[in-house]
Amino acid sequence: MLNVALTGNIAAGKSSVAALLAGWGATVIDADQLTREAQAPGSPTLAAITAMFGPEILTPAGALDRARLRALVLADPERRRALERIVHPAVQRRRAELVAEAARQGARIVVSDIPLLFEALDPAAFDAVILVDAPEPLRLARLQRRSGLPEGEARALLAAQLPAAGKRSWRSSTGAGPLIIDNDADVATLEQRTRAVWESLCARAGFP
Repeated sequence: MLNVALTGNIAAGKSSVAALLAGWGATVIDADQLTREAQAPGSPTLAAITAMFGPEILTPAGALDRARLRALVLADPERRRALERIVHPAVQRRRAELVAEAARQGARIVVSDIPLLFEALDPAAFDAVILVDAPEPLRLARLQRRSGLPEGEARALLAAQLPAAGKRSWRSSTGAGPLIIDNDADVATLEQRTRAVWESLCARAGFP
């Protein structure tokens, strides 16, 4: 089984690439979805977040107020790191379980969609890394268009991740770098570029 990480800074188009890969046969594990599940009402993770940040980060129904929490952690990097220390271990445990389950079921290519791969994990732990990228002005425009966030908050979200340039230049101990998909054109171009990466993964995995 080929264990692949898919990453990209916010609004680069990673989710679009993940959907294409899933459609072509990859088993895709979405870390954002696992995060939402880990933070569900009644979960130990949400209890720990509430203990750390106070009950004001909960909605009247007892769910996590994501917008309120985002505003708190964007304003204070130390609080953001504290949140990550709570959430990341729970998400990674569940992701490891799902990867192992996929292997038992005979999956040939498993793609873990991990937005904060370079910030939170070791990219070298994967057989391959796919990096989706786009120029920052384009990502800013996409983020504001889809989220409706004011420019200041959108820029803060962009700044909360490591710069893409460092991720593009990353190399493992063997000298292997990420498989880069530039998403700076139209949908057809993105599909074409993603298909080329997919075919290279299939060749490595012996997947027809």
